[in-house]
Amino acid sequence: MILGSFFDPNRFGHSGPNLLRFTLAMPLFPPFLQNPFQEAPKLTYTKTEAMIPMRDGVRLYTAIYAPKQTNQKWPILMERTPYGAGPYGIKRIGRLGPSMEFQRAGYIFVVQDVRGRWMSEGKHLYSSPPKLNKRGVEHDESTDAYDSIDWLLKNVQNNNGKVGLWGISQPGFYAGNALLGAHPAVRAVSPQAPVTDRFKGDDDHHNGAFFLAQRVSLLSSFGAPRPIPTDHGLPGFRMPYPDAYRYFLDLGPLSHYQKIFRWNNQFWNSENEHPNYDSFWKVRGMEQYYRGIAGPAVLTVGGWYDAEDMWGALHTYKALEHGSPGLTNTLVMGPWSHGQWASDDGERLGPIEFENKTGKLFREEIQFPFFEHYLRDAKDPGLPEAYVFESGGNKWHKFDVWPPKEAKPLTFYLRPKGAVSTEAPTHSETSAFDAYTSDPRRPVPHTGDAAGGVSRPFMVENQRFAWVRPDVLSYQTEPLKEDLTLAGPIHATLNVKNTGTDADYVVKVIDVYPEDEPANTLVTPTVRMAGYQMLVRWEVMRGRFRNSLEHPEPMVPGHLTRVPIELNDLFHTWKKGHRLMVQIQSSMFPLIDRNPQKFVPNIFAATDADFQPAVQSLAVAGPDTCKLEVFRLPSSQPGGGKSH
Repeated sequence: MILGSFFDPNRFGHSGPNLLRFTLAMPLFPPFLQNPFQEAPKLTYTKTEAMIPMRDGVRLYTAIYAPKQTNQKWPILMERTPYGAGPYGIKRIGRLGPSMEFQRAGYIFVVQDVRGRWMSEGKHLYSSPPKLNKRGVEHDESTDAYDSIDWLLKNVQNNNGKVGLWGISQPGFYAGNALLGAHPAVRAVSPQAPVTDRFKGDDDHHNGAFFLAQRVSLLSSFGAPRPIPTDHGLPGFRMPYPDAYRYFLDLGPLSHYQKIFRWNNQFWNSENEHPNYDSFWKVRGMEQYYRGIAGPAVLTVGGWYDAEDMWGALHTYKALEHGSPGLTNTLVMGPWSHGQWASDDGERLGPIEFENKTGKLFREEIQFPFFEHYLRDAKDPGLPEAYVFESGGNKWHKFDVWPPKEAKPLTFYLRPKGAVSTEAPTHSETSAFDAYTSDPRRPVPHTGDAAGGVSRPFMVENQRFAWVRPDVLSYQTEPLKEDLTLAGPIHATLNVKNTGTDADYVVKVIDVYPEDEPANTLVTPTVRMAGYQMLVRWEVMRGRFRNSLEHPEPMVPGHLTRVPIELNDLFHTWKKGHRLMVQIQSSMFPLIDRNPQKFVPNIFAATDADFQPAVQSLAVAGPDTCKLEVFRLPSSQPGGGKSH
């Protein structure tokens, strides 16, 4: 039975925090989960809506779901989000916590609209930067978290005085902010796929290259004005026909995109006004703030195939490890797309099988025991420093450090005739180059699915669609005589000659399946796996930023230029009989915006006339041969740690 009145937005105009409450008896498992804990008793929750005052008087909408049972104290588990804490109204039920295990155990679940979003008051800033040395009523996201938690502890009955925070993507960013000057009651924080630096490697840009398709879709509504609190979101951009490649290509340069944004969009304007890594982006980079943090235990979570915020997960862990060495700091990396671990069993991504219910294991054996231990004094789950999944070998591993200390350096060189070799060229070897013409009017697509936008499986997609193009160079090893396991970062060094004055350089690392690989009949339709070129890792470097993200500089036509590219970490095994392939190209459209290949001060202001073809020549022989520096785990100890 549901008790109470319907939600009335006008009640939020009154001074002081308003509380609206109703009681619900709800099943613990939504219909998409199979075989729930049927023996578990149903818990009855009371939903309360509150406007919690911050130190500067601004009030934040907060939905609170508390167990009605008063015979024990419950921990508080909080998510702060810009995406809406709804459904709004005391009769409407929202998601409770990260997974069903939490609902079964009983928590006080709190979901809050961050400042300036949806039903919360105030002004929203894009990835609001932390403020150091705050005084008086000065505020940032860390103080909003602190003030909210302080209010919850004093006003929500039957809490046990312990608080955890979690969130995926931007909510992961807000969870990370709560670590800064954390409230003493905060015992555990889990930033998951946290947005960490929007220019270096998360969401908006990778090494300065703008992520076009994803950002236009999100920013068209997310950055629209919201003059007053509302429980209705604005409609976002929708393509008029299902061909993202053709639509964005026909739309032309970024200077033509303003027509998509029907309102004065502050976030799109910021992208246009800050094309380089200036103070606007620098203050928003979270790595610099993760220093001297003590107290809450941290569980950072990411996916090896997350196209949006894999960089954020890896660098949040690294920043905390280096800046706060005494902190309990655990990294979890699984074979997942963005947020896939939250509800999916994680047995596969696209046609790639992982032979494990990786999402289920994470939710039941990692995430839930982590919060139970720190918020309810349950048994210590004994989580390792790094709990990571090895794709290809399809096993979980536990390490004392990430990257694993057992991994040894190994260098692959791109060689003539499309070869990849571990033998270094001699200094006396005559220089040689492979070349391709990159034409921004016919860019290389990021996917072979013409109708798709940015589908999650594209991160493991068969790269044959690119392999057949003349503007993509491909290099591969001979079939491997034994398994090859790479773990940790990849450092690529391209030595190139460009007939233009700017260009993008994309490096893709690929696992080529043997020609006798059987088809995957577990997916519909059946996928042919013979010769499948599985994308394992890729990254882009915008040529103008090769030496500095802050100070772009043109390339000199015809001059041999070093372009360093650091790819995100990986943990993958190329099985015996497979090949390791490297592809090099200069576009990945419309995932990434087109580089004009003519240096202009601001690509967001480039005109049609600025876009021109350019020949890219890569050194494949001689002392400047292009190379990839990786880390290999010994075959006698695959994974370098405990596995199961």
